[in-house]
Amino acid sequence: MTLTLIRCGTLYAGGEAAPASRQSLLMDNGRVIWTGPRDQEPTVEDASIIDHDDAFVMPGLIDVHVHLSYGEARTEEDIDLFASLEFRALRGMEAAQRIQRAGYTSICDPTTSGRVSLAIRDAVDARLFGGPRVTTSGRNISTRQGLVDWYPTWIGVPETSIGQIVRTIDEGIDAIRAQVKDGVDFIKLAMDGDSMNPSSVKLACAFRQQEVDALVEEAHRLGRKVVVHARGSEGVLHAARAGVDLIFHASYMDDEALDAVVRSGAAICPTLSLLVNNIEFTQPTDPSHPALVDAHKRELEAASRNLEKARKAGVRFLVGSEAGFAVTPYGEWHARELQNHVDYIGFSNAEVLAQATTNNAWFTRDGGDVGRIGAGSHADLLVVRRDPFADFGALLDRSNIVAVYQGGEAVDLAPNAARKRLPTEFSYAMWNEVYTRDTLAARARVAA
Repeated sequence: MTLTLIRCGTLYAGGEAAPASRQSLLMDNGRVIWTGPRDQEPTVEDASIIDHDDAFVMPGLIDVHVHLSYGEARTEEDIDLFASLEFRALRGMEAAQRIQRAGYTSICDPTTSGRVSLAIRDAVDARLFGGPRVTTSGRNISTRQGLVDWYPTWIGVPETSIGQIVRTIDEGIDAIRAQVKDGVDFIKLAMDGDSMNPSSVKLACAFRQQEVDALVEEAHRLGRKVVVHARGSEGVLHAARAGVDLIFHASYMDDEALDAVVRSGAAICPTLSLLVNNIEFTQPTDPSHPALVDAHKRELEAASRNLEKARKAGVRFLVGSEAGFAVTPYGEWHARELQNHVDYIGFSNAEVLAQATTNNAWFTRDGGDVGRIGAGSHADLLVVRRDPFADFGALLDRSNIVAVYQGGEAVDLAPNAARKRLPTEFSYAMWNEVYTRDTLAARARVAA
């Protein structure tokens, strides 16, 4: 036996449980076998004892919206065209480890290029590398009005893209069957685009109702959950009517779509971090300024209004950060999404922590084995100095993280200081503007 007893100043078991002081937990072979008050500790000979008597012990957090293959992309081309799939897998493994050091012991990746995130998942399972538990889809299935069709038609959607375009129901069903054969944990559909996608000016749904009905039915028949990207109301409506399991965003959902979500029992993962971070971080010198910032301000206002309605209607909410973009880098801002749920949707800290543990666990392939601390659960733990119920800053501050345990084993929290980026990972941008005579004259006037 490999028994380890951890003494906790405060223990939060996850979900609706209230934190309790002076608790202990006993681990054996990577799982929790007992929890209880300090004065009721079982007598176990030869157990290792770890003292976290001055710390807050909780389940390792879960992020259900991470893109390991994106490489902290600054452009769409960075996501799809630059860096080989093989390099993306290795790069994504290091990204997963950064997320783990931030206290996230389980992650879900809805949309990867090739089979990148499946390989990362399997490498962790095979113990070739340390990392968080990974639940992943394959490529994002859509049509011409979907998010992933973001290049001109004469370019199309390359094989290295995160997207897969299907033209008929039969092609969609075949794509789902192929992904299931490859071992995906769930299926991802792009129901629409975003407000900056030229093909999605009105955020029209990428699928007719009968099309999405058929695709969802096939995925469920094969035992896979279905998640969708849907910012617009029509996409949310069609997805909910089809019985999808999880809807990302739902920013512009109207009352008809919300009623369909409530009746279907679908969960929503808002993922506000991309909006909030872009609004706050983007500089006037960034190429997308001010158009994307203005678009995200409008969406954040709509999302706050509509998602608050969903909260009051009793919709189940999950938490995800959409880590993988330049404004949502790996291991940096994941816990900020918890605060977004408080600030923009109206949840309490306690409700959001339940979302980031047991609610999110429902969507992972490990289910009830993660997101909680109790008999039979994986010993995936996060230990912090300050109480996150009072302040989510306790989860963002690296100096506040005392320890992370994955399957009962302590994670090395030292960052990879030698990590660097290669020029071949990104688009080769030579200039930010066209240097006309007027441009140079204006610059000269500013300099003077």
